[in-house]
Amino acid sequence: MSVLPQSVEKVINEFSKLPGVGPKTAARMTYHYLRSPNHDAKQLSEALGEMDDTITFCKHCFNVSDKKICDICSSTIRKSNKLCIVEEPLDVVAFENSAVYDGFYFVLGGVISPAEGIGAEDLRFKDLKKRVRQMMDDIDGKELEIIVATNPSLEGEATASYINDMFEKEVKEGTILISRLAMGLPTGADLEYADRLTLKRALEGRRSI
Repeated sequence: MSVLPQSVEKVINEFSKLPGVGPKTAARMTYHYLRSPNHDAKQLSEALGEMDDTITFCKHCFNVSDKKICDICSSTIRKSNKLCIVEEPLDVVAFENSAVYDGFYFVLGGVISPAEGIGAEDLRFKDLKKRVRQMMDDIDGKELEIIVATNPSLEGEATASYINDMFEKEVKEGTILISRLAMGLPTGADLEYADRLTLKRALEGRRSI
């Protein structure tokens, strides 16, 4: 027989699915809402429902958006010859909050990680090729710089190498330059937690692969 009502256990189980949240933390979060006024839980429920109903992925960069094409991809003032490849939407937030980058983005959806069963076919490499071709057409023969901003982990480096191999022909032809963030970021660090100065130095010191 369960000690807790089924509805409470269900909420704890749902909170436990969040990254970095274990059963004890999930239980504390649940009891927080139980102790709070009724409208707090309702506001959370409504906010989650609204997000689920309205948020999608931008058809160009795959960042989260409430439009088919996000505001960044719709911008006419960003550098059209720069494409920064990141792992997750929160990495875009980190760059935008630091105000050190003025090009476009592409959210890959993760990194190649055989240990976790994630292969190249599980990520958005086909969409990346399509986006790169589109940008190359837009800049009409000028060199496109692809900045690989995956995290400085073994998986991030393997993914960067895979991207470099994808565009080997274009790199040799001089139509694409592929660069990697400088190692101002500690090995194994998550880009989303980097401060503005660290991101600025990593971006300014980027190197060709």
